[in-house]
Amino acid sequence: MLLKNKFAPVAALLFTALFATTAAQAEPLSVAATPVPHAELLEFVKPALAKEGVELDIKVFTDYVQPNVQVSDGQLDANFFQHQPYLDSFNTEHKTKLVTVGQVHVEPFGAYSSKIKNINELKEGAQVALPNDPSNGARALLLLQAQGLIKLKDPTNILATARDVVDNPKKLRFRELEAATLPRVLPDVDMALINTNYALEAGLNPVNDALFIEGENSPYANIVVTTEDKKDNAAVQKLVKALQTEEVRNFIKDKYKGSIVPAF
Repeated sequence: MLLKNKFAPVAALLFTALFATTAAQAEPLSVAATPVPHAELLEFVKPALAKEGVELDIKVFTDYVQPNVQVSDGQLDANFFQHQPYLDSFNTEHKTKLVTVGQVHVEPFGAYSSKIKNINELKEGAQVALPNDPSNGARALLLLQAQGLIKLKDPTNILATARDVVDNPKKLRFRELEAATLPRVLPDVDMALINTNYALEAGLNPVNDALFIEGENSPYANIVVTTEDKKDNAAVQKLVKALQTEEVRNFIKDKYKGSIVPAF
């Protein structure tokens, strides 16, 4: 008993030193994300990454611009909130060179209303709110076209705008707004096309509440993005690997119940 007491402080010091060394060796990785579901998915994989020696620092944003700006400027290592068409549009508009390192899930884009329960109730001259960024605005128009509500000059143009509408039988009036504000304007418009992350944040369930949504074969998979010089970084690659596991697939299916679907 006396021998144990004598060496206990030394053992404690050795353990503390070992823990401190291990913690010091953990590689920090800062990742920007929108709250739902991206930050939730990152929180889910955070313990697994810690075991891989990556200390994940999740920075939550509510807009679609700053996450790219701050990664491009080197303030953050990566982001997880967008799809490829949006990234392509952002790179072109802002002259950035951000790159994709992996895709994780699809958020089926949907149309919502607090005034009608069925698309057949949509009246002539109805006001329809769309995201005002080029890629998501076009995505909304393509979805309206898929429902037979409009026709576009080029039915495959992923950067179509309201000016490209060549047939509008119901004379729908389009109102382009910041994507994050769309759930809040539902009482003021007849219908709004809303990104799923913002719909979920507003308590809307795309499966149950949307008038219509994209199918699972949507090309708009959400991606992990970083800079060219960090795309092969070990911590970034571990992040992508962690987000593409069977555990994450099951988490997506169990938690979101069809509101988002795995894309790996």
